[in-house]
Amino acid sequence: MTTDAAILNRRVWRAVCVALLWSALAILPAQFLRHTPYPSALAQQQDDDVVRVNTDLVVLNVTVIGKDGKFVSGLRRADFQIIEDGKEQKPASFGAAETPFAAAIVIDTSGSMDARLSLARSAAIQFLDGLREADVAAVYNFDYKVEQLQDFSPGRDLPPKAFGLRAKTTTALNDAVLRAADDLAARPEKRRAIVVLSDGGENASRASSDKALNHALAGGATIYAVNMSEEGPNRDIVGSSILQTLAAKSGGQYIAAPGGQKLRDAFTSVLEELSHQYTLTYVSTNRERDGKWRAIDLKLARPDTTVRTRKGYRAPKG
Repeated sequence: MTTDAAILNRRVWRAVCVALLWSALAILPAQFLRHTPYPSALAQQQDDDVVRVNTDLVVLNVTVIGKDGKFVSGLRRADFQIIEDGKEQKPASFGAAETPFAAAIVIDTSGSMDARLSLARSAAIQFLDGLREADVAAVYNFDYKVEQLQDFSPGRDLPPKAFGLRAKTTTALNDAVLRAADDLAARPEKRRAIVVLSDGGENASRASSDKALNHALAGGATIYAVNMSEEGPNRDIVGSSILQTLAAKSGGQYIAAPGGQKLRDAFTSVLEELSHQYTLTYVSTNRERDGKWRAIDLKLARPDTTVRTRKGYRAPKG
């Protein structure tokens, strides 16, 4: 083949390739082209990278109680020290404003709760009555499965379906906590709570207790667990331990009294702290995405106070 013929063939071949390329681009959806990382889209891609970094923000909702058992107000960012796995972290933001919160009320309707359902309904009504105008709440029940009775709303009445609930078979407590945590994670409110009304039994969940707790921590939800079983020597120790662990590790409260003045006082305390918590955020200096547990220790430069927040979180993986 002559040189001129070879040059002509190459030109024809390039022309064919260009034509095929433009034909392919013409049939691709516009949405795909908008996300193609050509130089014109590099700035947007860099912005997306910044957003992804910001999603690693750790949010701590903090309750500070004084010697008198009341919420301590007037604290500043400098009063707090955040320690993660022994290393100090720099706060990214600090807030102490009264802001609305979202709560998920989770009612145990398993067989062991047969004689306690009326008491559990009364406790749910009492909690709803204490919400402020801007707060929202959803209501769930669980036995061998989890069902949402009411989506998040400012309503203060227990949904009618709740009054027809009957106790059924086994207990999927972990699944209920996980479902409530995931629904709360989609809410715009930064302060989120799961109120568990249960005797603490667990024998039917697909999710493990660790998975349920990790979802609650990832969603920034604090768990307040009310032990609905009868107080006394016959109370289930294992069930009580499950509820205590959920509350302690998420920075919430374990409430031992299933009713009466003790429960009313406890709910008053819960509603007050949800309304007045401090919120701190930070980006961990540990950038490893290894899926490991990271322990959080929040210190306060104030004597005679009790600080309550979550004990840690599971790092992102991958």
